Amino acid sequence: MDNKFAYKTDTAWCPGCGNFGLRNIVLSALQELDTDKENLVFVSGIGQAAKMPQYLDVNYFNGLHGRALPAAGGIKAANPNTTVIVESGDGDMYGEGGNHFIHAIRRNPDITVIVHDNMVYGLTKGQAAPTTQRGMITPIQTSGVFEEPINPLALAISLDATFVARGSVGEPDLTKEIIKKAIQHKGFSIVDVFQACVTFNKLNTHKWFKENTCLIDESHNTADRAEAFRQSLRSSPWPLGVFYTNHNKPVFEDQLSPYKGGDKTALFRRERSEGVLQELLDQHMA
Repeated sequence: MDNKFAYKTDTAWCPGCGNFGLRNIVLSALQELDTDKENLVFVSGIGQAAKMPQYLDVNYFNGLHGRALPAAGGIKAANPNTTVIVESGDGDMYGEGGNHFIHAIRRNPDITVIVHDNMVYGLTKGQAAPTTQRGMITPIQTSGVFEEPINPLALAISLDATFVARGSVGEPDLTKEIIKKAIQHKGFSIVDVFQACVTFNKLNTHKWFKENTCLIDESHNTADRAEAFRQSLRSSPWPLGVFYTNHNKPVFEDQLSPYKGGDKTALFRRERSEGVLQELLDQHMA
């Protein structure tokens, strides 16, 4: 069966890039959820991962480096009936976009964030990213990376993100199911996905990710925040699966005055009312 979200076009990814596998996973997840195409919006910043929406047959907004989350939150606030998915690389999301990542988690908009985590900056030729492992030699860090890599899952759980998970292109079925759950979750969902950069990261290869990951135990209770945090600190092997869920945190757009009465009609479909849009923008930027 043809996938209604597939868009055939030339790509700028290198042969063997993990982005191809993740694109197939996302396409399968959307198809199996029978997502409403008209009300689906992808948002991205800058980078190889951020090109993903351009290779899908979807509505999308491609913005500035590290600035996908403000745009995604604004789109969801303007029309809470949309399914909003952010595609971003580990550098775009955790580096340039790190501050937005923190505060988007605090606001808890109902959006899904898929991070292509290849532990390197791929678009700009291989310098260390926030998730690059210590000791890796790059064209810029010629003596090896000495900084401790960021732990995005531990950070997200510490801020009480309402859905926190990790997938891997090497585990396509598992990752597809995780992404489906993330999209269906009401609140901020972060899915960090391991995928190899075959050109600029010769350390964290497809084989390396396969050999250095494991599945989180089936008995894991995702409502146990302390245990989820403990699991997020594990490495070598890194666990894959859903770490943490919280279904009781208020969702950002539900707290906005235009929607508090239960009317979720998009702003552009309402009669124009002076000050409503400005009030909404003020709340979003607070």
